[in-house]
Amino acid sequence: MTIHESLDANGVLELVMDNPKVNALPIADTDRLAEILNGVEQRSEVAAVILTATGRGFSAGVDIKEMQQMPGNSGIIEVNRACLSAFRAVYGCAVPVICAVNDFCFGTGIGLAGSADIVVAAQGVRFGLPEIDNGALGAASYLGRLVPEKHLRWMLYSCEPVSAEQLEAWGTVLRVVPGEQLMDTAREVAAVIASKHPTVMRAAKASLIGIDDDPSRGYRLEQGFTFELNLHGLGDEARDAFLRGERRSKPAGDSA
Repeated sequence: MTIHESLDANGVLELVMDNPKVNALPIADTDRLAEILNGVEQRSEVAAVILTATGRGFSAGVDIKEMQQMPGNSGIIEVNRACLSAFRAVYGCAVPVICAVNDFCFGTGIGLAGSADIVVAAQGVRFGLPEIDNGALGAASYLGRLVPEKHLRWMLYSCEPVSAEQLEAWGTVLRVVPGEQLMDTAREVAAVIASKHPTVMRAAKASLIGIDDDPSRGYRLEQGFTFELNLHGLGDEARDAFLRGERRSKPAGDSA
């Protein structure tokens, strides 16, 4: 497993994704992330969650190599199921979730950050969806929680990323800080949340979910188009080209 967890004295649960080289999450780890976050409901000692990554990048997306090694369509089916579970778990977590994003955030990373309550990022972080270059669709429902609608369309069509600084200007990233200050900043934000009455904070999170539009419904529709493209053979073609190092897209990383 490449999901590491620790709980501090204030009740802040830190979850660290650690899968070199670029934190492309395999299916088992995506499921594990969902399991931990869903379990927070039964863990009264947890007041807030920080989700981050170690090494190069917050997330490059799913593990395309793993997907392509699975027989038939089982790879795309299992990846999409696991991603949906993880995004729902972040969004529906019983306590606020803070994403601390380093280096780049693509594909699955967009789903995680877009599901979170709060995002802080290191300077120069790029956020993007290279889905079209991978013969797939997905996570635009979550990207829409980070960027304006017209810019979302351009990012989806072009596969061009946007900077953390731009997201901060749009108000969807709370703070952009030097990389060495990222975790301190996330912990400061989490400490504010953890200082509140735990029952009231959990009620506040539940109330926001209740008045919000759950992005997983749109994401599930997007997945249907991904399955369709896969049946056409376009998904396999694009993923195989990626593994051969032939993908045309500039942003590094895989897709959800």
